[in-house]
Amino acid sequence: MKLEPEEIKAIITRLKRANGHLASVIRMLEEGSECEDALTQLAAVNKAVGRGGYALVASGLQKCLVEGGPDSVDAKKMEKLFLALA
Repeated sequence: MKLEPEEIKAIITRLKRANGHLASVIRMLEEGSECEDALTQLAAVNKAVGRGGYALVASGLQKCLVEGGPDSVDAKKMEKLFLALA
């Protein structure tokens, strides 16, 4: 299923922010920053990307339910998508 840009605008914004933070982590490592500081930032990037993924799956699920009703949702496919993010 394809989501419309307005349906995923917040997710795109979240992932762009995470991308910027990841660039900062890379820069920190290149500049010789403390490992602890870099790992703290990397953990934040990881969490932001994960939340973006879950929000994407949730948006897709919501669209399926609205357009096709409960019977249109492939439970196995949804489970696979959620587990891919775990």
